[in-house]
Amino acid sequence: MTKETFLHDKHVQLGAKMVDFAGWHMPVQYTSIMEEHKTVREKVGLFDVSHMGEVFVSGKDSLEFLNKIVPQDISKLNYEKAVYCQLPNTNGGLIDDLIIYKLGILNYLIICNASRIDEDLNWMVRNSKNFEVKIDNQSHNYSLLAIQGPFADKLMRKMGLNTQQDSFTIKPAKIANIKVLASRTGYTGEDGYEILVENKHSEYLWDKILEDGKEFGIKPIGLGARDTLRLEAALHLYGNDLDENTTPIEAGLSWSIPKDKTTDYNGKDIILEQIKNGTSKKLVGLKMIDKSIARHGYEVYQNGEKIGIITSGGPSPTLGVNIALAYVKNNKEICNGTVVQVMIREKLHDAEIVKKPFIEKRNKIKL
Repeated sequence: MTKETFLHDKHVQLGAKMVDFAGWHMPVQYTSIMEEHKTVREKVGLFDVSHMGEVFVSGKDSLEFLNKIVPQDISKLNYEKAVYCQLPNTNGGLIDDLIIYKLGILNYLIICNASRIDEDLNWMVRNSKNFEVKIDNQSHNYSLLAIQGPFADKLMRKMGLNTQQDSFTIKPAKIANIKVLASRTGYTGEDGYEILVENKHSEYLWDKILEDGKEFGIKPIGLGARDTLRLEAALHLYGNDLDENTTPIEAGLSWSIPKDKTTDYNGKDIILEQIKNGTSKKLVGLKMIDKSIARHGYEVYQNGEKIGIITSGGPSPTLGVNIALAYVKNNKEICNGTVVQVMIREKLHDAEIVKKPFIEKRNKIKL
């Protein structure tokens, strides 16, 4: 049975085109993907991302438990801070990628991808048997609203947010007199907030944000623009760019892996070995030279030899070209700005390997 968020009826009332996504009935667009994308890049947009999972971890051994299941060093995570993490299996492949927030002493919040909540919980419970820890899935009790774009902070201030927050922080707050958890995070490459609110307040808060945001040009934004926005920012999508057969090093996430973490964690030996000796495949950015679109699963060639596969692809509304992410053979001749070909409907189309992200990200806020 397809699930619905608490805001489902709001999307229908707004005339959204609804689709099935990760087992949820979600809005893919309200007007046009191009218009919604532009709104987030230039003004501010409101997303319903309540399909994401919220798992609270607490207890005497919560820190040790988290350090066992992720490569990142959670002992260095300060109060009200967040860290981007991966959830590796014993082979270093990724069960999911996560954000972990420290809410208090021995009290953490994990945000999971919608399609992976059950797998994540199963893995966490299996790994918790030697730890005194409480794993509390509260995904069904909360809605998550994302306010993203250059005017996101001004809108939140107008609505009563009085916390001073750097990027990747979380604080208890009041917005429109509703108690929330406000994190300065997002999935667009723009500044913004993700607001965790009890379901009973979500419809009121959704309407209030749209009303108060009119002066800033706010629009509701669907999954279509969410995908084009994250692709321009070269942010990974689980199931496309990440999976259980791909390590964080292959995915270009070595920047997030501490080299000096002494605690053992799942897949540590393989991950550290790849940091030291390299990988056979690498995630790269592609820019199509003609007007063709490279889609997930299309093959990449060089000199008639298959060298990789497209994981994500589509138009870049900001750049006016078509872009993609692909895993290719990891050697300098291929990865350093060369021209390759993508097989599209039995015909090869030229593409240039380019640096990621495709656009300059504006989500790093330091007060």
